[in-house]
Order: sequence, then C-alpha cells, then structure tokens
Amino acid sequence: MQYRHLGRSGLKVSPLCLGTMNFGPHTTEPDSYAIMDRALEVGINFFDTADVYGWKKGEGVTEQIVGRWFATGSSRRERVVIATKVFGDMDLETAKDPNFGRGLSARKIIQACERSLTRLRTDYIDLYQMHHIDRECPFDEIWQAYETLVAQGKVIYAGSSNFAGWDIATAALTAKGRKFLGLISEQSVYHLDNRMIELEVVPACRHYGLGIIPWSPLGGGLLGGILQKQKEGRRSGDKFAETVEKKRPQLEKYEALCKEIGHPAASVALAWLLHNPVVTAPIIGPRTIDQLNGVLGVPDIKLSPETLAELDKIWPGPGGEAPKAYAW
Repeated sequence: MQYRHLGRSGLKVSPLCLGTMNFGPHTTEPDSYAIMDRALEVGINFFDTADVYGWKKGEGVTEQIVGRWFATGSSRRERVVIATKVFGDMDLETAKDPNFGRGLSARKIIQACERSLTRLRTDYIDLYQMHHIDRECPFDEIWQAYETLVAQGKVIYAGSSNFAGWDIATAALTAKGRKFLGLISEQSVYHLDNRMIELEVVPACRHYGLGIIPWSPLGGGLLGGILQKQKEGRRSGDKFAETVEKKRPQLEKYEALCKEIGHPAASVALAWLLHNPVVTAPIIGPRTIDQLNGVLGVPDIKLSPETLAELDKIWPGPGGEAPKAYAW
C-alpha cells in the first residue's frame, strides 16, 4: 500500500478511505467487524464515520459499532486513522437542547467531541471534521473550540466537509491569523457525473493545502456498472432507474470503455479520482466484504492520457476552474 500525506500535513493515510455509513442500518455488527478487519489486513488505515451515522437521532449507532470493534484489541485503535464529524442534529428527543441541534458553536463542538470519544471508546480523534458549514457561527469561535480540543489531546487534525471554496479560504485565513494549523482536508461529493467542485473547491484546496476526500465516488451506484447489473437482473428503486435511463447514452459509452481497457466500472471511477493530485483518498462504503475486495486493486490502476481524455468526453466537467470556465 502506497500511503499518501493528507493534504499538507505529515499524516499518512491509505489511498482508499473506508466509509462506515452502512454499518448498522445496512450491515450487521459482525459483518462490519469483518469488513474493518479485512481493511486493516490489506493496509487500509483510514476510516471515516460521523456522529449522525446510524440514523437514530442522538445515538451515534455507527460510532458505537466502530468503538466496540476498537475495544476488541489487537492494537486496532492504534493502527487506524479515525475521522468523524460534528454539525448534525444530535439532540435527544428527551433533552430538547436547542444548543445540540445543527451547528458549530464552541459549546456544541466540545460537547459533541466528548460524546464521540465515548462512543468510539478512544482518547483522541485523528481527524475531526465539520460536517457542514455554519455561517451563523464565526470561525474565530470554531477555531477556539478546536484549539482547546487540540491542547487537551482529544483532537489532532481539523477537516471540513461540504464547504464552498470561499468557506475554505475564510477558514484557512482565520486559522492563520490565530497561528493555528486549520483545515488539512475537505470531504466533498465528487465523481465523474458530478464535477462541480472543480470550479472553486479543488483550486481552493490546492492553494491552502487541503487533501480532498471524495464521498459518493460512484455516484450512488451509477458508475459501478449499473447497466451490466441490470442485465444480470438486479433491480433498483424507481427514482434511480429514471436517472439510469436519462443517462443511458453516457453509461453505455462509459461501460464499453471500461470493458475495453479491462477494468470494472467502479474501479475506473475510483482510479479517475486518484489521478487528481489534490485528491487524497476516495471514500468507499462497502456493505459486504466482496464489495471491499472488488476495489482493492484500484490504487494500482494507471489510466492512460487517452483514457482520461475519453472519460472527459463522456463525463464533461464544468469547463475547468473559475473564472476561466465561464469568463475570459
């Protein structure tokens, strides 16, 4: 496994990040353990979760599963770079605490961190990510909370998720003014069929030294060989089926190209992301070990300039970076 620095930091992570969002709602706890064991076995040391995952309000179901796995021993915690998130509504119905809904107040960040540490059964979080922007809370307040957690040894690095380019710039400049490291990563939706972040977010991350961690790198399954799966008789929801039909001409060209170069469609989509030097590690969210095993060879795939050009034709982006994409 060829490890990469996460953004401008000295932290080294695997080029694939194990997403845990399915743990609990779609993957049983024993199967989740098996997936995490397999990930460590093959060298994937970067795991991503969030306090809201599990989708039982205020319970942090997925964090609890990861925490119980850590507690089984074998130096699991020490071998994993664990990333989790803060922002979402984690107010228990019985508490009715207006300060524990969505947001990034200093109070919310510090209390949410303590709860995540308890659920994860760990003393520290490697990468504590803001799950969304809170434009009603100043970054001076946010960084004050992070500085406290870093000083206490409870958080090591800060990351963002779903930020606009100008949010990244604002966060970076505010942190610099406080002589604080600030953001080292941005987690954003990014895949062949959704390249909007190439306008502003990608250049902002490159300029300020953030590594991009793409979520939904397969477009919710769209780029995972969906037409072939339909031929095999696999069914999907009506709304997703409509999307497939709408994009069928592109998908036919895409899957034909993948077949021509001899790689599965899902692997090509992930490899395409890794060809962007600003991308550190796409998030893979397997429900089964077979799904995990199916993408383990992705970091070794080298797409030719001709293949990359063909992918650009099939899945055109926004036209480059701003402002050249829309102005002279």
